[in-house]
Amino acid sequence: MVNAIKGVFISWFVSQRLKLIVNMNNSMPSSQRFIIHVLDSTHLFVQPHVEQMIRSAIAEFRNQNSYEKPT
Repeated sequence: MVNAIKGVFISWFVSQRLKLIVNMNNSMPSSQRFIIHVLDSTHLFVQPHVEQMIRSAIAEFRNQNSYEKPT
């Protein structure tokens, strides 16, 4: 019998962003953790209900770590 789990596949060339997601997952209580499987250093499979939370966290991370040339 095959067991199927619905989820969201996340892939980035930069593993630093995936480490951010893994740290978010590890900081939550075990009943609320959302990573289904870590495939490798640049690919994750997560529960679908956390997609927007991950997008927001990545956008905030990107804004904190961006350089704007002074005018």
